Amino acid sequence: MMDFHCHLDLYPDARKIYAETLIKNEFTWLVTTSPRAYAATKNILPPCERLIVSPGLHPEVAERKASELDTLLEQLEPVVAVGEVGLDGSARYKESYALQHRIFSAVISRCANLGGRVISIHSRAAETEVLDYLERHPAFGLAVLHWFTGSASALRRASAGGCWFSVGPAMLASANGRNLASLMPRDRVVPESDGPFGKIAGASLMPWDAGNIACVLSSLWKLPIEQVADMLRANGRRLIEQVLR
Repeated sequence: MMDFHCHLDLYPDARKIYAETLIKNEFTWLVTTSPRAYAATKNILPPCERLIVSPGLHPEVAERKASELDTLLEQLEPVVAVGEVGLDGSARYKESYALQHRIFSAVISRCANLGGRVISIHSRAAETEVLDYLERHPAFGLAVLHWFTGSASALRRASAGGCWFSVGPAMLASANGRNLASLMPRDRVVPESDGPFGKIAGASLMPWDAGNIACVLSSLWKLPIEQVADMLRANGRRLIEQVLR
């Protein structure tokens, strides 16, 4: 199993889930929501060969965590991966949208200046603006768009720009999510859980549940499930080998 977007530090029993994840998963990308959370998580749930921990500043907490931006920009220098960062243009976060832009712009610019990073990006209701920033800073690295919910035209634009997509069971539970997944470039799709926020039937997904997307993608892509599972594994290993290490 592989999981390319998981908030492992935010499970109630994080240490237990961490230990089990190291046994069950070939690879896990633990994204954090703030610079302080990143610093603490590295000590409590340290990175290792099969798990990376990346610094981030989630757009949903932009107002509360904006004072940590300078810390985040410092944290970006020694790492290979960044996340979760991005923009959220939904009505709930309208008041912080200008601030979100300032933070995301600074992060993308910093990544470009550092020679590029692989970035797990939140883009809900802000897909056009996210892609604008990426196109303005072509040296930013590589974008992995997490739980993409934009239009088909935005998906085509992202695909043409070389973006990857992390897709989870919760995303595929909706008709829109399934439609978008059916249109994604199959060689740039990797699994995610988004646990503990990603849920099915009210239960938080675990990092080892990410691979369950193969069953749904098999139907969407009209391919045998074994072939889809092999494709996801090959995609994941390519992303790990070429970018994350």
